[in-house]
Amino acid sequence: MGPKETAGAEHGGVTSGRIAIAVLVVLTLVLIFENTTRVEIRLLVPEVTMPLYLALLGTALLGAVCGWYGSSRRSRR
Repeated sequence: MGPKETAGAEHGGVTSGRIAIAVLVVLTLVLIFENTTRVEIRLLVPEVTMPLYLALLGTALLGAVCGWYGSSRRSRR
């Protein structure tokens, strides 16, 4: 392989990891938007009624932020 063949994967090319992440994002969005019923959720003390997709979306975003934070701390070592 020459330098031109490997440069695409390093600088924005399609890799198997990126495909896997894209598939997981699409599946997560399908799960979130298929669950639109209102549910009661207890947030420590108060009990709130909200659409289930908002709770799922919030949980997914919180997980993504925690994963990003963990991986950025690991890369600093």
